[in-house]
Amino acid sequence: MTMKPTTLQYFSFSILFISSLCSLSASARQVELDPVTVTSSLVAVKTSQSGRNIIVVPGAQFRHLPVNSIDEFLRYLPGLEVQMRGPMGAQSDFVLRGGTFQQVLVVLDGIRINDPNTGHFSSYIPISPSEIERVEILKGAASAIYGSEAVGGVIHVITKTFAARRNNSVKRMAGQVAAGGYGLVNGQLGGDYQAGSTAISGGVVTNNAEGQQQRGTKGYVHNTTASISAMHFFNDHLSLAVRSAFDKRNFAAQNFYTIFASDTATEKVQSFWNQARLSYSKQAHRLDLHLGYKSVVDDYRFSPSATANSNKSQLLQALATHQWQADTKTSLTSGLQWLGKSIRSNDRGNHSLQQAGVFSSLNRRFGNLNLNVAVRGNWNERSGWELVPQLNTSVKISDWQLRAVAGKTTRDADFTERFNNYNKAFVASGSIGNANLKPEHSFSYEVGADYYGFEHFKLAATVFRQEFSNLIDYVPTPYAQMPRRENLSATGTYALAKNITGINNTGFETDLVYDRMLEGDKQLSGSVGLTLINTQSNNQPPSFYVSSHAKLITNIAVRYTTRAYSIGINGLYKEREPRSAAALFTQTSKAYFLMNIKVQGYLYQDKMGVYIQADNVFNKTYSDLLGAQMPGRWLMAGLTFSFSG
Repeated sequence: MTMKPTTLQYFSFSILFISSLCSLSASARQVELDPVTVTSSLVAVKTSQSGRNIIVVPGAQFRHLPVNSIDEFLRYLPGLEVQMRGPMGAQSDFVLRGGTFQQVLVVLDGIRINDPNTGHFSSYIPISPSEIERVEILKGAASAIYGSEAVGGVIHVITKTFAARRNNSVKRMAGQVAAGGYGLVNGQLGGDYQAGSTAISGGVVTNNAEGQQQRGTKGYVHNTTASISAMHFFNDHLSLAVRSAFDKRNFAAQNFYTIFASDTATEKVQSFWNQARLSYSKQAHRLDLHLGYKSVVDDYRFSPSATANSNKSQLLQALATHQWQADTKTSLTSGLQWLGKSIRSNDRGNHSLQQAGVFSSLNRRFGNLNLNVAVRGNWNERSGWELVPQLNTSVKISDWQLRAVAGKTTRDADFTERFNNYNKAFVASGSIGNANLKPEHSFSYEVGADYYGFEHFKLAATVFRQEFSNLIDYVPTPYAQMPRRENLSATGTYALAKNITGINNTGFETDLVYDRMLEGDKQLSGSVGLTLINTQSNNQPPSFYVSSHAKLITNIAVRYTTRAYSIGINGLYKEREPRSAAALFTQTSKAYFLMNIKVQGYLYQDKMGVYIQADNVFNKTYSDLLGAQMPGRWLMAGLTFSFSG
């Protein structure tokens, strides 16, 4: 793995940029850089004691940064690659440490939202941005706790209601309206309220634009999410939290899934989400029961004259966990999990799948040494039982926290990978599912170090390796080698979902986080991440998604706030394997650099304000995935308000 001078210059610029902002004030009070996390082992511990590389980002940063949807917010966090097919929340794939987009698990307040139909819907997080308390990104293996999909890592979104504590008093409301280029009109409104034993929050976000001109249509988006949640504390020991949400995405999907010139696709995705958590805690014990129900209706039309693919998927889940704090140094977390998945589709057919798991995680501290041992028994209706172990350890030496992880991961194929294009009468060309796919596995291990010696900086560095077996990806396959040819053409061009071997990822990641409160209620926050990944593959031709992830990615996010104004800047530099499509006369470039800027001025202290924003400041022509062209420079402006009492 080598770094080109341009990459070094960009990473150096990012650090120097944050450092130069740090000189704005010499006196300050220290801000916490070692927050509590629950994602690593379901037990609330300091990130330094988890033995994991975890990024924790407050949700309050959303309104100061130049972003319009949750996937855009995540795009600029250290180490996370967000492969966007369209803007404003149209569709994005999450990738951590290489691999494929299906290998990242997205969790909302303790339970998974990954859809059984396809991993392309993982970015549809059914809440408004104002509800986010914090986002925790765990990098690396986590299947021993979470089960399938937690291969590259976990994105855990924790909301204000589900994080509420008894007897707080909260009254907050915030929102914005904006307009801009490409016919943009968007808005956000949300708030949370708590008086004693009851907490309520909710909100709505809507992003609408005609979009940039494409080959067959404009790249329009009409995306709206509305949600409401509540928690009630019956007494000091018993509480109930519930949420209901509706998410609707209507967008141009030209070349989202194919590289055919005849592709002028549109897509509509509607999701209905419900979850509940009943919690009981007393003395050294805590019991949580999570229930979740998700239904998704997906209508995809390849062209105006084509018959739409109509897919209706459902996900039912239950998760019970018990935490026992044996003493100040020892805790044991155990759990049972059940998942019921189903799909009804004119394209994929009608199918269902049951999955379950039982797991246990022991946390033990020996002086400055922290040890976590986790093991999971994972059951899949198709493949039976398997054992998934993991070991995390960390030790504090002066200002250094040294850590190491080793563990097994697992992922089962989704319904699209197994049955795509199965139920059609005739398929001239395209991606074809494979009903005989085996679950994929990997063995992952990493070593890293975090440095806390700076007053306002945290520096983390990690070396990691993933060794895959039976990895699932799409591979160009001749008609004669297709295992099922009933509805295929002998002259067609196909990509078959296959189990492939000989895939290994080796990489290095480093994260720099800065957070400082300055005099006069000013605040400066920033993060820079650099990730290098070397993928070794014996497969020829290479599989699609493994070959599309970034080989090098640098993310930067900086915000500076005062009572009078705020400035937010996001940046992204990415290098990957270039690809081309002759039919579309297009290609993905070897590298690209993006920067977005948002400047807000407050009319009444920091309660009301106006802002201007420029996305893709340098008007870069780029796409994350071949054929899915992203917008050029995008200017917008709006009004904001925020009140609390």
